[in-house]
Amino acid sequence: MNLRRLAFAVLPVLGAAGLGGLGSRNAPSTYATLEKPDWAPPAAAFGPVWTTLYATIAVAGWRAYGASPRARRLHLTQLALNAAWPSVFFSAGRKPASLAVIGALDATLAAEIVALRRDDKLAAALLTPYLAWCGFATALNTAVSEPRS
Repeated sequence: MNLRRLAFAVLPVLGAAGLGGLGSRNAPSTYATLEKPDWAPPAAAFGPVWTTLYATIAVAGWRAYGASPRARRLHLTQLALNAAWPSVFFSAGRKPASLAVIGALDATLAAEIVALRRDDKLAAALLTPYLAWCGFATALNTAVSEPRS
């Protein structure tokens, strides 16, 4: 087994999930107080969705290890942005900054998918649901607001 490849696939995902979890430790109470659109999912939906997505991101990372250096850099960058967003949104409560972070995540992830299509179409396909979810999360991030007093 290639331990470097395994580390590239798993450690950044665990890091993003762990840091994101720390940044979202007050997410349930914060999410409950936000004014959300009718199409916002219940808070209970986020855990299963992210668990599934992180698994596919790890598999894509395994495959991306053999791709171009640019694709590997984009993979690590999007995971760093993924890890940063919860702290900016939930802990710091900075909606404009959180929109900048998630917008950068969307753009970086899209660039990674484009780069991976050249090297590994399956890896690119594995990241497509993640990009769709991030797009949905961006729309939700845009639509929510603090409760009115």
